[in-house]
Amino acid sequence: MTIGYNNSDEVTNLVENLNNLDYVADPAIATSLHLAQVLQRPLLIEGRAGVGKTQIATTMSELLDTELIRLQCYEGLDVNAALYEWNYPKQLLWIRMNESGKLSPNEMETEIFGRQFLLERPLLSALTKEKSPVLLIDEVDRADEEFEAFLLELLSEFQVTIPELGTIKASNKPLVILTSNRTRDLSDALRRRCLYLWVDYPELQKELQIVRKKVEGVSEQLARQVCEFVQATRTEGLGRNPGVSETLDWTTAMVALHMDHLDPEVVSQTIGTLLKDADDLNNFKNTTIERIIQSIG
Repeated sequence: MTIGYNNSDEVTNLVENLNNLDYVADPAIATSLHLAQVLQRPLLIEGRAGVGKTQIATTMSELLDTELIRLQCYEGLDVNAALYEWNYPKQLLWIRMNESGKLSPNEMETEIFGRQFLLERPLLSALTKEKSPVLLIDEVDRADEEFEAFLLELLSEFQVTIPELGTIKASNKPLVILTSNRTRDLSDALRRRCLYLWVDYPELQKELQIVRKKVEGVSEQLARQVCEFVQATRTEGLGRNPGVSETLDWTTAMVALHMDHLDPEVVSQTIGTLLKDADDLNNFKNTTIERIIQSIG
């Protein structure tokens, strides 16, 4: 599954196409996505919370004009929620309707464990689509190690094994994107099956470009001051640095308050939109706010 470009520079075109969809990409992101498509390999994206990892998958599904299938990982996630389960009420109804029939027990078992009684969950659904979807396995680090081990067959062979049906292999391989916030270390086995991309906090100019694209009605002065303020907060030794999503939330709040520049009093009143940790808020005194505002001019 590749994008058909006329231009020989696929990476440059991909950057432009993503930008046209309001995702500010850089060559590293575009190169990783291009290689994931060309090599048909899953792409593992790690990075700070709120830097736009999930948005990459969403934008790629829009760019490819295909379905986005999302599996949100969490502790305790199992095969039934991620891959498939059987429609037990429908199976029981079928058994009752055929109790007086001429089918042998083996034939009945074959029937009730047929595809018509199978409920596809995200992983299986991604393998059975007629058009290659984008499969997002979001925050895979939140799932258990046992589930991570279960993923290995899908990530290496684009297939899964269901005991009652056998092996189901994708006829049209999905573009698989996994994200991780590094709440725990992922196994070497999973990493070997993936291409890898690290997404860090953006530099000032990139973050400013994101704000301009995403926040309607923001003045140039406010956009620049917000981004410079956020960049400065990330050097203050906070327990949880604000991500790009917080930058956008804070900018949107400022626009809603009809601000066209940063005012220390308004910053103090809205800082909870930017900082989402109680200790950080407690340590972020008004003197710190005033010092940062003075430093950015």
